[in-house]
Amino acid sequence: MSIDTLQQQTQSLAEAAQKEISEAHSTQALQEIRVKYSGKKGELTAISKEMRNLDNDEKPILGKAISEFHNVFNTHFAEKETALKEQELKAQLEAETLDVTLPGRKPTTGTRHILTQTREEIEDFFLGLGYQVVDGPEVELDLYNFEKMNLPKNHPARDMQDTFYIDDEVMLRTHTSPVQARTMETHDFDAGPLKMISPGKVFRRDDDDATHSHQFQQIEGLVIDKQVTLADLKGTLLLFARAMFGADRDIRLRPSYFPFTEPSVEADISCFKCGGAGCHICKQTGWIEILGSGIVHPDVLEMSGVNADEYSGFAFGLGIERVAMLRHNIDDIRHFYQNDTRFLTQFKGGHQ
Repeated sequence: MSIDTLQQQTQSLAEAAQKEISEAHSTQALQEIRVKYSGKKGELTAISKEMRNLDNDEKPILGKAISEFHNVFNTHFAEKETALKEQELKAQLEAETLDVTLPGRKPTTGTRHILTQTREEIEDFFLGLGYQVVDGPEVELDLYNFEKMNLPKNHPARDMQDTFYIDDEVMLRTHTSPVQARTMETHDFDAGPLKMISPGKVFRRDDDDATHSHQFQQIEGLVIDKQVTLADLKGTLLLFARAMFGADRDIRLRPSYFPFTEPSVEADISCFKCGGAGCHICKQTGWIEILGSGIVHPDVLEMSGVNADEYSGFAFGLGIERVAMLRHNIDDIRHFYQNDTRFLTQFKGGHQ
């Protein structure tokens, strides 16, 4: 191939490259043009390979033409690349522009669990009556969980199938009554009466279903003083029922049996849904069972060092889940423990 032809091809190649550079609409397209014309397999490389076939006096002529191509190509390429980068940056900034005048998105916040809210409402009620809130161990001794509650060895209420035993003398507590026994042992009755509630988790070997759980929360109350009667218990429970379920509630006591109280009674409240007329919540009876209670058994007092001839008292126990289920018409106790946010976020508010 003659030197004239090679010079002409180089010139034509330069003109075509400049045209494509000027028409490029992105830096990616521009890079493709670079590869096309000056890459290792580019069109200018093909012309350069003809150098070996030229005479010595012709080689400088072609070398000069190739050098001029590179100078012009690189100049136009750099100018176009700068312009395209500016355009692309501007487009990116416009696409990512933050409008500071738009209202902000309110962050999602958690709320206290409905059982925590219910427990704190109950605690606040009894604190207002002068009670103290007392905590105790969840892993308990047989002595406090059963024996001091008037449940001696081999008592039928101590069924092995109802209790998580760690060994013969240690277990997960089945109620919070052991806290009451421990508190009676240390309370100074000369300084005043004992008025306490003991909230906390309790554990039973039970099959989980809509109304039962192997772990649930309980609050037990205890009042020990001179000349405490069943009337004091009924008055306290009436105030509690009206505070939790409405000012129109009434209460009734039914005979029952608990080893640690004598007499023992179940407490029912008049149905807050139907007002006593009968509905699905009260099972058409007009009454809803809410808790167990009674006058503290003299043996329980004596086993904790309290003189039963001088002092008497009443005790009661209720499930926090039951109160929450009744107040909010919840049909399955498992909702409380499955951590479904669709359920939990229904109960905003309460103590923060």
